[in-house]
Amino acid sequence: MNETTEAVVRTQVTVPLRFGDGYTTSARVFTFDGLVDGKEHLALGLGDWRRAVARSSVGGRPPLVRPHSECLTGDVFGSQRCDCGPQLREAAERITEAGGILLYLRQEGRGIGLYAKLDAYALQDAGLDTYEANLALGHAEDERDYTAAAQMLTALGADRIRLLSNNPDKAAQLMAAGVKVEEQIPTGVHVSAANVRYLRTKASHTAHTIDLPLAE
Repeated sequence: MNETTEAVVRTQVTVPLRFGDGYTTSARVFTFDGLVDGKEHLALGLGDWRRAVARSSVGGRPPLVRPHSECLTGDVFGSQRCDCGPQLREAAERITEAGGILLYLRQEGRGIGLYAKLDAYALQDAGLDTYEANLALGHAEDERDYTAAAQMLTALGADRIRLLSNNPDKAAQLMAAGVKVEEQIPTGVHVSAANVRYLRTKASHTAHTIDLPLAE
């Protein structure tokens, strides 16, 4: 992980959001200067996020935060090979209700990129699991680094959070970068016929908190 340095808000603008199922909300969208990886990550303040951050700063309940890794196939095209699109939709509503921040992180395919992710899909079709496929392509199992996520949260004053994620590595990396994770809250389980093996592998191989009744 990179050493955490200071980032600052570059631009902020209000954007109305509408999801495919008709759910609507409004986000205060932030861009940043000084992110360590130089990528164009976004932070979306949802619900009464300012009050949630202010409350946390004086020892109250922290804001709900989800760092969501970009997934073009799942988020935009509705691919059922993963659970990314449903997780994004769920996070938008839950964070709006609670007040908090959705981080949209430009790290497609666990950080290996879009083309490499599709190469990995081809290897999965040949029998490898999602982690084995990344290794076979010469990548690490997961190349994501959450230093920029920590920078964004710190720039917005959210140095204490409740983390909406099934992934223990997100909590560990954010804590190491100076963001205190007071609680880790799992997302729902979004199972399809096409992603049950993928979800089972995440649960068994990297200890994701996914309760899979279909995995037996």
